[in-house]
Amino acid sequence: MQTDIAYRLILASASPARRALLTGAGIDAEVIVSGVDESVVEHEDAYTTSLALARMKARTVAAELPADPAALVLGCDSVLAFENEVFGKPADAEEAAKRWQRMRGKSGVLHTGHHLTGLVSGLQAEAVGRTTVHFADVTDAEIEAYVASGEPLQVAGAFTLDGRGGAFVDRIEGDPGNVIGLSLPLLRNLLGEMGVPITSLWRP
Repeated sequence: MQTDIAYRLILASASPARRALLTGAGIDAEVIVSGVDESVVEHEDAYTTSLALARMKARTVAAELPADPAALVLGCDSVLAFENEVFGKPADAEEAAKRWQRMRGKSGVLHTGHHLTGLVSGLQAEAVGRTTVHFADVTDAEIEAYVASGEPLQVAGAFTLDGRGGAFVDRIEGDPGNVIGLSLPLLRNLLGEMGVPITSLWRP
């Protein structure tokens, strides 16, 4: 790829948190939701699952777009590895509450798969970011209130770092952006593999 092209980044994700991370980093990404059925991917392990879903999202959106050598499509997906299980979004409030009852006072590893593809070049790069999350020993009342807020029903692992759930995370080991849904250092590395400096995506 040429580095003097004004690249455009297309985010194949409905996550407002991912878009906000990019915006804060000076990148105005276009959002096209993939609409893929995440249930078709078997949850073998968190690493494989997160990467498979990210790849599926990016490739689905890329297949629907007209040819543009300046377009890069980024797919991301997060899942939590906890006690040899893979936690995506909880199915309902009851499941979210049961997860928190298990997770409180313990730790898990949040995996976020990243897949980047060039629309015309066919170049691809992918990787998984991993961040250890130590959960607070929250009370039953706090769990009930948090689940009632609806926030944990919308996110992998039934928690956020940048929302109400941030108060229930004692500490993390690794990139906080990865927990929110997108690792900017990892994205920079993937872009570098494709010969694209991340600065070429910055808005003027």
